[in-house]
Amino acid sequence: MSSLPDWMRPPRPEGWYADDLDHLPEAPRHTELIDGALVFRLLPQRLWHSRINSELTYALTKQAPPGFEVAREMTIRLDERNRPEPDLVVTTAAFEPDRTWFAPAEIQLVAEATSPESAHRDRTVKLRKYAEAGIPHYWCVEEENEAPVVHVYELDEPTKQYTPVGIFRDELKRPVPFEITLDLGALVPGRRG
Repeated sequence: MSSLPDWMRPPRPEGWYADDLDHLPEAPRHTELIDGALVFRLLPQRLWHSRINSELTYALTKQAPPGFEVAREMTIRLDERNRPEPDLVVTTAAFEPDRTWFAPAEIQLVAEATSPESAHRDRTVKLRKYAEAGIPHYWCVEEENEAPVVHVYELDEPTKQYTPVGIFRDELKRPVPFEITLDLGALVPGRRG
């Protein structure tokens, strides 16, 4: 029987809190907090996932007007028991070099590129949690025959639920959170349109 290292034991019976993540230097990179439980990336990241996130970050950064920034792999403190780490965010927050998380009010768009180990969380758990936190736009990027397919959602403010806007292949055009035009095929090698 293996025992857990001391740092993996929650500091209180009800589990972990969002601020605890800043005091866990032993935790692996990309550790998230979902409903008071630590979530670790167990499998190595696939090249497809890495490439999509890099290219999407670059494309959105080029198109972002002043006042918008694109950040990768930064957590969002949704509430005291939830601090997920999306693949990328579009934020209106001022740059602070020592920042470790964003508040939902500072986020305009969250994008998650699914992987086999994160697909359920990205499609259901995070979709619901980001909406409940009031984040206006959510993109879930799926792989279809090695090409990206983007499922786009927009927040319905009164219900705090996302409404599907569309499923985009080849090209994505959106007027929000700013004017965006993406050649989705250009996000992966050998598929430039």
